[in-house]
Amino acid sequence: MRFGYAGAVALVLMSVMTSAQARELNRKQIEMCRWGSEVARSAQHSKLSGTTLWRARENLKTRKYPERWMPRMALGITEQTYASRSRLQPASVKKTYYDGCIRHERNRIARR
Repeated sequence: MRFGYAGAVALVLMSVMTSAQARELNRKQIEMCRWGSEVARSAQHSKLSGTTLWRARENLKTRKYPERWMPRMALGITEQTYASRSRLQPASVKKTYYDGCIRHERNRIARR
């Protein structure tokens, strides 16, 4: 009997966990990851082409951003990219950033 209850509890927990993981990201979260990956790609391209961090920052300041949080996030992504010793191609950096961002957002949703 004890195993019957444990099995039932395990099934309920598994179904709850699957439903939490089944929730998909909304359009805004996907766009944020896409935008951030493009910033990371651009920063890696600038870094590999020899552009200084100072010049990259100045270029970011002249851009127009539709959201208030975007300039600070773009600066953070660029500084992290320049601080890394990675010599990956910009397309690889873009894909890595996008995949990591999507994974992070899905984990954030699952924790709710």
